[in-house]
Amino acid sequence: MVTRAGAGTAVAGAVVVALLSAALALYGPPLDAVLERAFSLRKAHSIKDMENTLQLVRNIIPPLSSTKHKGQDGRIGVVGGCQEYTGAPYFAAISALKVGADLSHVFCASAAAPVIKAYSPELIVHPVLDSPNAVHEVEKWLPRLHALVVGPGLGRDDALLRNVQGILEVSKARDIPVVIDADGLWLVAQQPALIHGYRKAVLTPNHVEFSRLYDAVLRGPMDSDDSHGSVLRLSQALGNVTVVQKGERDILSNGQQVLVCSQEGSSRRCGGQGDLLSGSLGVLVHWALLAGPQKTNGSSPLLVAAFGACSLTRQCNHQAFQKHGRSTTTSDMIAEVGAAFSKLFET
Repeated sequence: MVTRAGAGTAVAGAVVVALLSAALALYGPPLDAVLERAFSLRKAHSIKDMENTLQLVRNIIPPLSSTKHKGQDGRIGVVGGCQEYTGAPYFAAISALKVGADLSHVFCASAAAPVIKAYSPELIVHPVLDSPNAVHEVEKWLPRLHALVVGPGLGRDDALLRNVQGILEVSKARDIPVVIDADGLWLVAQQPALIHGYRKAVLTPNHVEFSRLYDAVLRGPMDSDDSHGSVLRLSQALGNVTVVQKGERDILSNGQQVLVCSQEGSSRRCGGQGDLLSGSLGVLVHWALLAGPQKTNGSSPLLVAAFGACSLTRQCNHQAFQKHGRSTTTSDMIAEVGAAFSKLFET
């Protein structure tokens, strides 16, 4: 039974709704249109920010020229590769070449060398990583290299990790930029002091690797509801080392600034995709530091380089997925590097 008071309330409510609807009709768009416009503006703002950052990436890319000599546009070293893991260092090294480096070296364990050599004649492969004098064998090449990518296919053998620790120390002493991925991040999680405060280091953890690093450095779990803040805090705790947290969106920070890369990729996440990112990042870091902050409009050259590598990897994934769908592999993505690079950076 509806009381008179209840009926009056219902009528009053209906009147209010009618008045609001009339007011919106007379003076403004419907509420859902307002919300849609607000979302569109936010999306447009995000797209504009990404386009502005992509322009900074374009600024650091050296022009092709017949007057240059071999090696001038990048000599990159990849430190990794063991008996179990030979694909990762290959993917990183070949990606560096595909992006535009002139020479790509792989410093790996002796058992991995013949396999990696067989993948491609374009790589220079050094079977030294498990030798007693591995640090010296790599160090003598450092004056000829512009950047190191440390970790792809490294594994967790104690002897290899000790050698890589020594390689990182001599690389820092020579002021060589280093990109650290995969089991290189495992080493950093065990010994954060190894790269603390080294501003020419870039860490590229996935979700699991990031959680491990965060817990090791900040002595507590990350805040899953504050991804931006977590990446910022980890970078700051490491002495403003650049951190790239890979994920649905890539979140980048140097402890002072946070960038988000949401370039369209795909729903396919294949093994080896991170190696494409780390290899291309090694080249872009060299180019960015060579170009200097004047070409990055005052932004961190390493952040700009990282944004470029994330965007390129996602674009490669998107293009490969359009052709191969669920069967997409990293080899398919690497085949797209040239076209993806041109689409993003040379249009």
